[in-house]
Amino acid sequence: MKNIPLIRYKYVIVAVLFFTAQFSYAKSIDLTPYKIKTIVVDAGHGGTDGSTRGVFSKEKDVALQIALRLGKAIEENLKDVKVVYTRTTDVFIPLYERIGMANRVKADIFISIHCNSMPIKKIINGYRKDSKGRKVPIYKTVQSTSTRGTETFVSGFGRLDEQDVVMRENESILLEKDYKENYEGYDPKDPESIILLSLMKNAFREQSIKLASFMQDEYSQSGRIDRGVKEQSLAVLAKAGMPAVLTEIGFVSNPEEEEYMNSEAGQNEIVTNLLKAIQTYKKQAEIE
Repeated sequence: MKNIPLIRYKYVIVAVLFFTAQFSYAKSIDLTPYKIKTIVVDAGHGGTDGSTRGVFSKEKDVALQIALRLGKAIEENLKDVKVVYTRTTDVFIPLYERIGMANRVKADIFISIHCNSMPIKKIINGYRKDSKGRKVPIYKTVQSTSTRGTETFVSGFGRLDEQDVVMRENESILLEKDYKENYEGYDPKDPESIILLSLMKNAFREQSIKLASFMQDEYSQSGRIDRGVKEQSLAVLAKAGMPAVLTEIGFVSNPEEEEYMNSEAGQNEIVTNLLKAIQTYKKQAEIE
């Protein structure tokens, strides 16, 4: 019994030394300034995953052109930043591999470039009589060409009635072999799976929203229609180990925006918008 106080005293000393060491280590980490060193630029879709198109161009091609221009602009204006592309040619890259690549290179930012498109819907365009004299509707497919603007997504929760973009972007998963294993049973056509995916922990939500907001601000200042920053259950962002965004640079289903996104002036402006947003985010993140 006489040794108990001594033992307790030793435990106190050990505990004090442990927490002192931990505090000193944390303090030394805090003294090291944070720098954005690596940015992964992802051109959406590619290869066999590229059916979305406008009158004369495909989303996958426009996304690649913008991604390559953006990467070059980053390298020219941010000399201390390394750019990694998920693809530089017209090839299919699985969604899990895109974000997996960003995680492996320990990227500080992940940016996925896409073009938006309105869904094609069936509407009744008259009636006819069948062989039994019954009235049968005649359908035709239509697509809105007036919708326009930019919007940027971060990983988060989305309502069931706001899932058109999510289901279109996530359908790329069906082109992947063993996609159920890669995405833990996720079904891109099942709204319940979309909600389950959205519940995955995203430790970089606040930073992602900040970067996305800077992008939308830049688009807006160039006269583009601002459709806002949105949180949705996008598979390409769900397991990101860094701030990650998916930006829709315009509607390829809108003739004017398709022309703009394919023009030299339009692509230069879009890249300038994105570069300015990255520079603003980088400045704030490195100060904080």
